[in-house]
Amino acid sequence: MQLCPAGFNIRCMKQVCAVVLDRDGVINFDSPDYILTPEQWQPIPGSLEAIARLTKAGIAVAIASNQSALGRGTLDDATFEAIQTKMMQAITDAGGEIVHMAYCPHAPEDDCACRKPMPGMLYETLQTLGLSGRAGEVLFIGDSLRDVEAGVAAGMIPVLVQSGYGDAEAIHQKADSLHPGIAVYPDLAAAVNAILEP
Repeated sequence: MQLCPAGFNIRCMKQVCAVVLDRDGVINFDSPDYILTPEQWQPIPGSLEAIARLTKAGIAVAIASNQSALGRGTLDDATFEAIQTKMMQAITDAGGEIVHMAYCPHAPEDDCACRKPMPGMLYETLQTLGLSGRAGEVLFIGDSLRDVEAGVAAGMIPVLVQSGYGDAEAIHQKADSLHPGIAVYPDLAAAVNAILEP
């Protein structure tokens, strides 16, 4: 693998051994009021097919997602599991596979080590995948500054997509100051096109 020391671009990589995804705003449409029912979980066009393309290319795909609605008491465990089941079935039906799912159920005031921008979930994912010594070969694709911060803290290569509900340009500017030259794409499908292109 070859990495550009600065101004990273996906095309500088000879090999990506794994891709870790944020969930809301990357795989499915996000909401400032959280995704609270299976019906509200709706995939972003092209995202499921993008995961399937990674799977077919032999690249492991995992998910690491803050789910503070659980800690806030606005989402119960059973409903969360129903949302997760719907997502996993949709990914499977599209031909994709998720090899590990990590989520943080804590509210911001819980001061945990797993809620992004803390890197706890990403460390867990690297360990589970047997890649603790290869974080620099793993992409973390997210839609928020805290995703970029967590990816950098874990030693992964952060990639930003602009399919979340926040101010995409403001997020990009802040992310670029944190990780100059960060690769930015409109959505997951576009990012995967860049990963897999010859």
